[in-house]
Amino acid sequence: MQNIIQLDPRDNVCVAVLPLHAGTRAECAGQALTTAEEITSGHKLALRDIGEGEHVIKYGASIGLATRNIRKGEHIHSHNLRTGLSGLLEYAYPGTPEPGKALPPRTFMGYMRPDGSAGTRNDIYIVPTVGCVNGTARTLARMASERFPNAADSFLALTHDMGCSQLGEDMECTRSLLAGLIRNPNAGGVLVLGLGCENNYVDSFRPYLKDCRAERIRFLVAQECEDEIERGMQLLEELAHLTARDRRCELPASYLTLGFKCGGSDAFSGITANPLCGRIADRLTAMGGKCILTEVPEMFGAEQILLDRCADLETFEAAVGMINGFKAYYIRHGQPIYENPSPGNKEGGITTLEEKSLGCIRKGGDAIVTDVLPMGGFVRRPGLSLLTGPGNDLISCTNLAAAGASLIVFTTGRGNPFCAPVPTVKLASNTPMASRKQNWIDYSAGALLESGDFDAEAERFMDYLLRVASGECLTRGEQNGSRGIALFRDGVIL
Repeated sequence: MQNIIQLDPRDNVCVAVLPLHAGTRAECAGQALTTAEEITSGHKLALRDIGEGEHVIKYGASIGLATRNIRKGEHIHSHNLRTGLSGLLEYAYPGTPEPGKALPPRTFMGYMRPDGSAGTRNDIYIVPTVGCVNGTARTLARMASERFPNAADSFLALTHDMGCSQLGEDMECTRSLLAGLIRNPNAGGVLVLGLGCENNYVDSFRPYLKDCRAERIRFLVAQECEDEIERGMQLLEELAHLTARDRRCELPASYLTLGFKCGGSDAFSGITANPLCGRIADRLTAMGGKCILTEVPEMFGAEQILLDRCADLETFEAAVGMINGFKAYYIRHGQPIYENPSPGNKEGGITTLEEKSLGCIRKGGDAIVTDVLPMGGFVRRPGLSLLTGPGNDLISCTNLAAAGASLIVFTTGRGNPFCAPVPTVKLASNTPMASRKQNWIDYSAGALLESGDFDAEAERFMDYLLRVASGECLTRGEQNGSRGIALFRDGVIL
């Protein structure tokens, strides 16, 4: 394995694949260099001398400006590199992109739903309208799992701390997200569990469920019955009788909706795991499937690449509105737009938001952007949809599930055990972390650092994802019971 790699011929930096001592001789892009200092694995070093104020290029694009002269072989990080981003930007639509080639269909074994969607699981969700009944929801899920062990794939209590003391758009967002989770095709049945005095009381929440299957939803208001556990178990038994009759059938991969997320990223995330996801996005959308990319702040600095792939002017304008709207959200709260990456990202070798974003959006591959969704919106069109939402791991996973993702691929370079209610495949960016955290990681892209054969690895990974979608293997999150949700909040709490 070579010890340094250049990601794009235009780059003036390379990345250390292995830890390098000061004075290590290496060769990259046909030129030899000697490291000027110790370089941690995943961190950058200069391929040539870079002057103060000059753009530092990685992924073939600027990731910021040198804050001083940098010598060839010198470590490049936050001590000598700063973001080049500032303020709001203007964008121009370049025109309709050329469609990609269609691919022969693949299939998986899924649960066909009456609305034309397909689930990868047949779960029963218990959805509290308010956090006050979280304990009741967990008790019901545990008891139902024991009493009806073969009726559904899982009984899941989707507990959260919202649903009361919220006002206006903030409450609307909570209701829309909960409704999206209930509408997810992996939900074979749903018990909506209310308290009775909350803002999001059951009768006010019902109108948000008009697009959901009424015959698979039951409602319970805890304050209105003498024994909410007994009544809850009766309702769950009704749902269990329905889901027990559901059967998997062979379906085209076009029925899949795949969400992409990265968290606990390192410098290899944008080199191995994220571009591997991009190959999957290209394949699935070429088969007529749906993919969803979120984490809007982690598009900042790389958004033009996505904007250039918008299917039409309307989608382009919606995408610009999403980008600038999220920047305005930062400004409204008095926060710097480009205050990113996180401390863990920086320790892993990511210096600026441009660098993080350029690696992050590689999960979308070259797929055409066909739609832009608000937070709480539900996927509508084949192709790549951009979903409004933050980069926070828990919230963005929840957003993806609420938008209709029946399977999520979550790339990570440092590890993260959190999983959404839908199967969440943890894709490692490097082999050492995957080996160390086998109880978290489902699949490793680390071998790509040595082989570089993305086409072959994409075929293997696609096969694996279709097996997960078919229920042939459970993700680590499903095995560990580490599934949950977290709802976005941006408003006054009474």
